[in-house]
Amino acid sequence: MFARRHPVLFTLIVLSGITTVMLLGTGLLAAWVIQGLGWQDGLASDEPRVGVVEVIGPIAESQEVLQQLKDYRDDEVVKAVVVRIDSPGGAVGPSQEIFREIRRTAESKKVIASMGSVAASGGYYIASASDGIVANPGTITGSIGVIMGYTNFEELLRKIGLAPVVIKSGEYKDMGSPVRPMQPAEQALLTQLAEDIHTQFIEDVAKGRNLDLQELRNLADGRIFTGKQAAALGLVDRMGNFADAVEWAGRLGGIEGKIEVVYPPEKRLDWWEHLTEMTTRLLAGVLTQSGLKADFRMPAETDYKF
Repeated sequence: MFARRHPVLFTLIVLSGITTVMLLGTGLLAAWVIQGLGWQDGLASDEPRVGVVEVIGPIAESQEVLQQLKDYRDDEVVKAVVVRIDSPGGAVGPSQEIFREIRRTAESKKVIASMGSVAASGGYYIASASDGIVANPGTITGSIGVIMGYTNFEELLRKIGLAPVVIKSGEYKDMGSPVRPMQPAEQALLTQLAEDIHTQFIEDVAKGRNLDLQELRNLADGRIFTGKQAAALGLVDRMGNFADAVEWAGRLGGIEGKIEVVYPPEKRLDWWEHLTEMTTRLLAGVLTQSGLKADFRMPAETDYKF
């Protein structure tokens, strides 16, 4: 009855069973499951290394980077850390959290920031927490400033006949509403908010870079700089690429000879997901070798668990 009602699922189960038996016979299943569960992590070399943390894209959250920094801080094999930044900036809170964690890490291990194509605003914020910054001559950086914005839809709603209704408990509860004009008092409050965050930005960068507060304030008007310009202004220490940053960090960490890097472990699938993916790939390979074309794909949102 099951095979008649669900022929496709039944076929997949049968094929998966056959494949599993084949793999058990060759010993490949055990090796793949061990690798998927991460049981081979203990075989890593004890040679001193430079840990790499990547901050790529807009900064929207911080937990993953915070954990990586903490892990490197507690790992005796990691002698120094390189934070690779390729980001235009992002949310204030996560940027401040990463800044603080880099400062904490720098208390026990040297941290070098490596700037990619862009490390601006929040990207520069977190770079300034390191012991040194390496940038390419053409890296876009700086943009020390704060921006707040929204779109007002009032005219559009009026044209299509929609009238928003708002019930609020305080005068400023709907401040920044996109369905009505902003009042002068509201704009003043938001401006004060932006200026306060801007001051925090400037003070943190000044401490991190050991720069004069007033001199930095003169540069912190939101303008951007090339890496070469930033170096001339004291915002960056050296011109170079990622390899140069690793070299600098490794030497500061006391590593002699060739410097090896280590990245955070990839997020692993649980054993069932790993087995399903492995079986699917093998079946695709078998069908391809037999002259059939196959394309097995799972929807990205699908989550298979017991």
